[in-house]
Amino acid sequence: MVDVAKKETMDDITFRSDTVLSDVHLHTPSKRHLMVRLNTVGQPVFLSQFQLLLNKNNQESERKNEKELITENMGHQIREHTMATPLEDVGKQVWRGAFLLADYILFKRDMFRCCTVLELGGGTGITSIVMAMVAKTVYCTDVGEDLLAMCEQNVTLNKHLTEPEGGEVKVKELDWLKDEFCIDPEAPYSWSEAEIADLHDHTTVILAADVFYDDDLTDALFKTLYKITHNLKNSCTIYLSIEKRMNVTAYSRVKMLNFTLRHMDITCEAYNHFRNTLNDLETLQDSKMKYTSEPIKLAFCQFLVYERIEQLELWKIIAEPL
Repeated sequence: MVDVAKKETMDDITFRSDTVLSDVHLHTPSKRHLMVRLNTVGQPVFLSQFQLLLNKNNQESERKNEKELITENMGHQIREHTMATPLEDVGKQVWRGAFLLADYILFKRDMFRCCTVLELGGGTGITSIVMAMVAKTVYCTDVGEDLLAMCEQNVTLNKHLTEPEGGEVKVKELDWLKDEFCIDPEAPYSWSEAEIADLHDHTTVILAADVFYDDDLTDALFKTLYKITHNLKNSCTIYLSIEKRMNVTAYSRVKMLNFTLRHMDITCEAYNHFRNTLNDLETLQDSKMKYTSEPIKLAFCQFLVYERIEQLELWKIIAEPL
């Protein structure tokens, strides 16, 4: 006879309070992903395939909007990722902001051809891999050996997309909360002195996709951007994607418990902090660098299949020496 309390525990599917579900893969047909292993902390790792749709003629693509675009199969990205993680591991998922930034890269691919690029918070690497289809060198950075190993695996799985154009993705550790690059030769994903010099001498593009969900991390990212751009030899263009996610205040939760939505108080706290920090960067009194930002209209073609919701935004920052 099965103990009733134990049976209820076995049948009760629960998530931890800090579990985050991927928006993208909830809509992926089940036949397109397969669990291949458990990672080092016991999370299931899935293998998915994302179709890239492009015209042969880039100029023709730019003349058409996304609804009119006549597409053909250029190839597939194969991707290891997780579908649900604790908050601290959300980099192991794929987010719409990464797809949005990848769309922009593919739409403006001639502009990025042969560039040296740095991605901050690269996660599973999807944006860096797309960039490497046109760029010369992409430094895809994040923190956590398990995450970086997944990213490196994805780079290997997608060499069929990057090698024809000679693009290279280098997976490296870059912790926004530390002042220096990791140069310990015994540490996985550390930097060589030659790589740091190459980054500083040749980087003209910096990317960050959907990493603005925590105020402290947003502050750390902008400090990292400030520090790195001051060490670059060239002017640099920074592209940041963000999704405005609604936060319901405690007052609103009380109202909802009382079964009324009147005077609902909804805020995008992380987004507001991002905009305030971006404004601080622009108005910063700096004798060496000038920063100017502007939003990019999302009227460009869509080359990856996902829901481009109205809460998505793409920002461009130009960092140039005075």
